[in-house]
Amino acid sequence: MTSQPDPAGCSVEESRVGEVSVVAVTGTVDMLTAPKLEEAITSAAKSSPSAIVVDMSAVEFLASAGMGVLVAAREQLGDTARFSVVADGPATSRPLKLVGIAEVVDLYATLDEALAALKT
Repeated sequence: MTSQPDPAGCSVEESRVGEVSVVAVTGTVDMLTAPKLEEAITSAAKSSPSAIVVDMSAVEFLASAGMGVLVAAREQLGDTARFSVVADGPATSRPLKLVGIAEVVDLYATLDEALAALKT
């Protein structure tokens, strides 16, 4: 019997690009894995970055719990740091636009676009 990857698998990695914290998310972001994303964003905020970018370009499924984490993070950061999300494709950018999150969170198609916009 071959083992299948965990269907609820989600990995979160934090890195730094200059003054910007990048939180890269892979896999599924749902009610089981959203707390992991929330924890990573909170941890990134502690390092006093000029901005936090959540890169969801490798996310295969984004549930409402994950979207809630993004909105809450944006509200918590307030004016202390800029906040943006990299999402491109039907699994991420489409739901974010449909529920109106793209109106409160800056949305970019690529990490390079997000980083370039934050330099202005």
